[in-house]
Amino acid sequence: MSRLGNMGARLYRGEVSFDFVGKRKIFYGIAVLITVLAAVGLFKPGLHYGIEFSGGGVFTTHATSISASEGKTLTEKALQGEHEVIVQKLGTGGLRIQVSDVDAGNAEEIKNKVADGVDIAPDKVDPQVVGASWGEQISQKALTGLGIFMVLVVVYLAIAFEWRMAVAALAALVHDLTITIGVYALVGFEVTPGTVIGLLTILGYSLYDTVVVFDGLKETTRGITKQARWTYSEAANHSLNQTLVRSINTTVVALLPVGALLFIGGGLLGAGMLNDIALSLFVGLAAGAYSSIFLATPMVADLKERTPEMRALAKRVAARRAAEARGENVAGPRDAAEDDQPAGAAAGDHGDRDRASGKRR
Repeated sequence: MSRLGNMGARLYRGEVSFDFVGKRKIFYGIAVLITVLAAVGLFKPGLHYGIEFSGGGVFTTHATSISASEGKTLTEKALQGEHEVIVQKLGTGGLRIQVSDVDAGNAEEIKNKVADGVDIAPDKVDPQVVGASWGEQISQKALTGLGIFMVLVVVYLAIAFEWRMAVAALAALVHDLTITIGVYALVGFEVTPGTVIGLLTILGYSLYDTVVVFDGLKETTRGITKQARWTYSEAANHSLNQTLVRSINTTVVALLPVGALLFIGGGLLGAGMLNDIALSLFVGLAAGAYSSIFLATPMVADLKERTPEMRALAKRVAARRAAEARGENVAGPRDAAEDDQPAGAAAGDHGDRDRASGKRR
């Protein structure tokens, strides 16, 4: 068995445990710090919208030996600094020159100036003009889709699990979105329809990982109030350790192809659209893994520990441990058989032990 597989088995059996819930304030602080930095990036330098949202023209040239930086300098000189210019080198060897403030009326004039600037014949430059109204429609539809998705997520989790888990999952999703958008602002990548696709995709990945963790938490804490050995936070931490390796494996497997798209497809081959989608996926998947492990379950434990049932359970656990420290025998009929079992597992498997011993239900 591999080291990771052996570690996963030991985590599942409770032989090794990381105190995620107990150190939740540290993880909350890290998440808040990263989120604040990302939010600051949204204000300065801010998001850089592509022409699909802001409007403008895209002029694609045939293959040329001119680099992207040279093309930018030459184009700005030809346009006399009157337009904002962004230039990308394409895998075909051509240039993708994006120019702001271009409409159908001046597109031909701008095309000729661009061709002059990079010393290419005008008939070897393909123009495309995009109106800002189209970008506004895309933005509106994306926001509408995001809002509907968030509402459905909360409703589903509240029905399948409980409202506290729905609140924690929603907070994790907002965390992932804020960090991803903030990184876009700090890195300076353009926000394009590809970015929107990537953002909507990471919501599904993040939610999937969170639901897997919550499903294990639900099983582990079933019937927890019927015993007095474990608090809800301790059981939640045990459940999180059981699913830790699965979450790590899922994230790593998802990040490998996305990383290839970002660093090889986008970085080495110069494919702009791959950059747009891959960066949002890469950052979002990493943020989603962090929020699922370090934020979602600790938040649920925080909310559950405030309920009267869990407060009463915590008092019983504290009283039992105090009695054990004094050397008193406090093991009851159930507790004696559950001494070495995690909270929910013991409660959930009790019926199986009864049937194994010949008792009828």
